[in-house]
Amino acid sequence: MTATTTAPSAAPDRVPAPARPPSPRLKAWATRAPLLPALIFMIAVTQLPFVATLVISFFDWNSLYPDARSFAGFGNYGDVLTDPALRKSVWTTILLTVAVVLASLVLGLALALLLDRKFKGRGVVRTLLIAPFLVVPVAAALLWKHVLYNPEYGLFNGLLHYVGGPQPDWISNTPLLAVEAALVWQWTPFMMLILLAGLQSRDKQQIEAARVDGASDWQIFVHLTLPHLRRYLELGALLGSIYIVQNFDAVFTITSGGLGTANLPYTVYQSFYQAHENGLASAAGVLVVIGSIIIATFALRVVSSLFREEVGRA
Repeated sequence: MTATTTAPSAAPDRVPAPARPPSPRLKAWATRAPLLPALIFMIAVTQLPFVATLVISFFDWNSLYPDARSFAGFGNYGDVLTDPALRKSVWTTILLTVAVVLASLVLGLALALLLDRKFKGRGVVRTLLIAPFLVVPVAAALLWKHVLYNPEYGLFNGLLHYVGGPQPDWISNTPLLAVEAALVWQWTPFMMLILLAGLQSRDKQQIEAARVDGASDWQIFVHLTLPHLRRYLELGALLGSIYIVQNFDAVFTITSGGLGTANLPYTVYQSFYQAHENGLASAAGVLVVIGSIIIATFALRVVSSLFREEVGRA
């Protein structure tokens, strides 16, 4: 009997273990890594100067007497809130912002309703209406001050002279209104663009159904268009308020802050560059930033709600 030997079976190949997927935290950092340089630049350019301004606001610091610097705590903020001139500038800022935002919204809504209709040359008209918003703010203020308001060769007085009217000094007689008119002219196109986007996002079928049911244009505007535009009106008002609260160009160029037109940014400029009160100016600047942040928070909420509505509609 011959013994048979069997060759040992070859060991099965080992299956390599599957590679462990990267952790969610690592994936998140890999996604954010390209944004880190921009984030570092933004912090260096915006946040560090604000922190420095916040620190300076707690000191009684006049640059003409640097050795007399001392810690003042919240004293500068108390001075900002109790000083009559500063309180008047706060009131002027509020009045200027409310007047410009409301007038810009009303005119922007009227122009948006006009551009929402189809007519020959609508593209050219839209481009011309947007043009004031593209003008540099200082150039726009100079245009109003010298080309329109000048009592000797301004366009307004030229037209009044042509019809035999009076020749008023617009800036001296109505200084705050002169600044407001220039800002309204510049910001109305911005409101128009926002509201025009809202008008073009309306449900056309709903409007056609209302027309079939016999609704007039006024009824469609009141019951369909205005409710739909509520979020867009809020967004325009909030964004306009953020920018106009911080406006400096028009006040500085047209009136140089005189005749009761000094708003809070111009008062900060006066405190810092003319009175050399670094601490007081920094405190006022911090209050402007805090007010802007509060308004911006509401604006971001409105934008988020608009995005949610568009996603839900899609």
